[in-house]
Amino acid sequence: MLKKILTSSWTALITLVLIVSLRAADPAFVESVRLRYFDTLITSKTAEVIGVHVVNIDEPALEKYGQFPFNRSTYGKIIEELYRRNAGLVVFNILTPDPDRSGQDNQYVSVLKKYPTVLPNLGSTHARNTARPPGSVVIGPYDNQIVAYPGIIANIPAVEAAAAGVGIINTFPEIDGVVRRMPLVISSGGRLYPGLAMETLRVAAGDSTFQVKLNENGVEKMRIPKFGPVGTDSLSRIWIDWSMVPETHSLTNLPKDFDGEIVIVGVSAAGLANPVATAKGEMLPQELQAAVLGTVIANRDRPAITRPDWAEGAEIMGFILLSLVLLFLTRYVYVGLVTCVVVGVGIFFAGHYIYSIYSYLLDVTIPIAGIILVSLHAYGVKFVSEFLQKQQIKKQFGTYLSPDLVAQLQRQPELLVLGGESRELSIMFTDVRGFTTISEHYGKDVQGLTRIMNRYMTAMTKKILENKGTLDKYIGDAQMAFWNAPLDNGQHAKDAVRTALQMMESLNEFNREITTEGVPPFGMGLGINTGTVVVGNMGSDQRFDYTCMGDSVNLASRLEGQSKPYGVGIVLGSRTAELVQDEYPVVELDKIAVKGKKEGVNIFTVLQNPKFNPADLEIHDTMLSLYREKKFDGAVKFCHTLKGSFNGELDHYYDLWEQRCEEMKTVVLPDNWNGTFVANSK
Repeated sequence: MLKKILTSSWTALITLVLIVSLRAADPAFVESVRLRYFDTLITSKTAEVIGVHVVNIDEPALEKYGQFPFNRSTYGKIIEELYRRNAGLVVFNILTPDPDRSGQDNQYVSVLKKYPTVLPNLGSTHARNTARPPGSVVIGPYDNQIVAYPGIIANIPAVEAAAAGVGIINTFPEIDGVVRRMPLVISSGGRLYPGLAMETLRVAAGDSTFQVKLNENGVEKMRIPKFGPVGTDSLSRIWIDWSMVPETHSLTNLPKDFDGEIVIVGVSAAGLANPVATAKGEMLPQELQAAVLGTVIANRDRPAITRPDWAEGAEIMGFILLSLVLLFLTRYVYVGLVTCVVVGVGIFFAGHYIYSIYSYLLDVTIPIAGIILVSLHAYGVKFVSEFLQKQQIKKQFGTYLSPDLVAQLQRQPELLVLGGESRELSIMFTDVRGFTTISEHYGKDVQGLTRIMNRYMTAMTKKILENKGTLDKYIGDAQMAFWNAPLDNGQHAKDAVRTALQMMESLNEFNREITTEGVPPFGMGLGINTGTVVVGNMGSDQRFDYTCMGDSVNLASRLEGQSKPYGVGIVLGSRTAELVQDEYPVVELDKIAVKGKKEGVNIFTVLQNPKFNPADLEIHDTMLSLYREKKFDGAVKFCHTLKGSFNGELDHYYDLWEQRCEEMKTVVLPDNWNGTFVANSK
C-alpha cells in the first residue's frame, strides 16, 4: 500500500504545497526573479523621445571650464546660456551644500533669482543646512507610512532660497539593488518633501503647491493642481517607464533652440558621475530623473504601469487550479504533456498581452516554474514506477578523486555533488626547470623519461601529503596543490611554505641520487598564493574533480612562472608572506603586474637558510625604495653590497636586478610611477 502511494503521480501535491508556501513566504531570490521578469516587460516597449533634454557635463566640458566642481559663477553662466537657447525650465542637478571656494555664490544666486531653476536636495541620516519648506498640502496624519529620512542635505541658504524649486534626488533600489521605482515624495521631520520630478512638474505648471492625501496605508491620492492627478502606490512610488528617452547633449555642443522644453543638467564625466543600477543597466542620475519625469507626464494620457493589489492572490489561485487540472491529466501521458506545454506558453504570452493592454505587472515566473516542477514530479514518479516494474537498477558511480577524500567520502557521500564553497586557500604551483635537457638526455627512451619523472613526482608529492596538503592535479611536469580544504587548517599558509622548503630539500637529495646515475639534475620553481577561491567538486555529472578556481589560483600559477626571471626557487604572494613572516624569513622581491593583470602585486621569496644578518634585510628594503624612487644608480650600488648576503641565495636575483636598473634608466617613466614592473611572460 505504501509503495503504491509513493509511486502515485499525486505525490506531486507535495511539490505544489511547497511552491505555494515558497511564494507566500516570498524570499529574496523569488522576489528578485519576479522583478527581473518585470524588467523584461517594461523594457520591451519601443523607445519614445520625450520633451525633456539632458545636458551632460562631460570630459569636453571639463576641458573647456576647468576642474570640477566649477565655481558658482560658471554654474550661473551655464544656466543663462540654456535660457538663451530657449529652455523652458532648467533643472540643475548639482547639489551645493558648501559655500563656493572662490567666493562666487552671489553671482550664482543672482542668476537663480533671474532664471527659474530647480535644484536638488538629498535625504540623509543627518541634516545639513536648512531645507526649504515644501509647498505641500497634506490631508491625513499618516506621513509615517511614507519613505522617511532623518534629515535632508540642502544647498547653502542663499542658493536654497533663490531656486524656483528644490526636489529630493534619492533613489529607492529594490532588493537586488536595481532601481525600478521612484518615490515622488519623502517624509522628513514631519513634513512631506517632493522628489525632483514632482517639484519640476510643479514649477513647470506654475503651481505654488502639490497636494497629497494620506490614509492608514500611505498615499491615497496625489496631484499638482494645474497638472492633474499623479498616480502612485502607497509609498508614493511609480514604476519607471524606460521607453521614455530624453534628448542628450554635451554641455559643449548644445542645440540652438530647446523649444521651451525642460532641460536637466548633470555630470557624466568619468570619475565624477555616479551611475545608478537600473533595469536598463547603469544610468546617469540626470537620465534617471528624465525618465521619471517622462513617465509622470506620459501617465496622464495612458494607463500607468502598476502592480494591482489583487495580482498576488490571482497568481497563486491560478497556479493551484491549473496544477490540479494537469495532475488529473497525467493519467493520459501525451495529453497531459501537451497540455502542460500549452498552458506554460499560454501563461507567458498572457502576461505580455495584459501588460501591453492594461500596463498591469502580473508575475508569470512562479506559475510557469511551478507547473513545470509539479509536472516533472508527477511524470518523474510515473516514469520511475514503470521503469522499476521492468527491471532493477544497479547504480554505478565512478569518478577521479584524490585518495585523501575517499575515507571522508564514505562517511559523507553528499560531497559527491557538483558545486563548491568560498574559502581562503593557500595554493601552490610547481614546475620542473631544465626539462628540455632531461628530455634530450633520454632521447628516444620514453620509458626511461617516464620512470625518472615518476620518481621526481613521487618525492615531491610525498611532502605535500605529509604536510596536510591536497594534491589537485599533475599538469605535465607541473603540480598543483592547496591547503585548507576539504578539511579546515588554520595554519594553511605556513604548511604550504613548510612544504615548499621541504620539497627543495627533497629535490637536492633527489638530484644527488640521479647525478650518480648520470642523469642531469632537476630544477624546480614554486609559486604560492593565498586568497579566497571557490573549492569543491567541479566538472560534469559523468566526471568531476575536487579542485579550486578563482583569481587567486591564476595568480599562484603566474607567481610560479616568475621564479625563474627573479632567480629564486620560491615566490610568495603578499597574503602568504603576511601569514608566515612571523615564522619564516621572507624577503620582498618586487611589485609586479603579472601577465593578464593591470594592477601590481607585491611578491616575496622565503629564504631556505634562516641564518642571516638582519641588517642585510634593511639594506635590501632600502635598495627597493631607491629603485621605486627612480634612483637606479643608488639601487645598483646596494645590489653590489648585498651580494654574498643571505648565504648567497639572492645573488642571482641581485645580478638580474642590476640589469633591470640599467634598463629602467633608459625608459621614460611617468611621474606617478610606483615601481610596478609589467611582466611580459607567464
